[in-house]
Amino acid sequence: MINEVDADDNRTIDFPKFLNLMARKIKNIDSEEELKKTFQFFDKNQNGFISIVELRHVMSNLGEKLVDEEVDEMIHRVDVDGHGHINYEEFVKVMMANSLGW
Repeated sequence: MINEVDADDNRTIDFPKFLNLMARKIKNIDSEEELKKTFQFFDKNQNGFISIVELRHVMSNLGEKLVDEEVDEMIHRVDVDGHGHINYEEFVKVMMANSLGW
């Protein structure tokens, strides 16, 4: 899956590549329920937020070893309210914007 967006074949994924990957997944989602399941995949402790630790864990399981600064950047670019994590509304907004090419 990572290889699909790693055009420069450097075995890393930056935030734009991550959004590209997620946008491809979102385009195949037909319902609100599927979007919620995608969010829950990232929200490992099911508290309604994707934390830096959870994002790092998911990316690591996808085979991506990100440095702390890269994960921090991903969170901060999406974290509209500035609380240090991504809530469901922020997740939907960024995923839908990317899938529509905004």
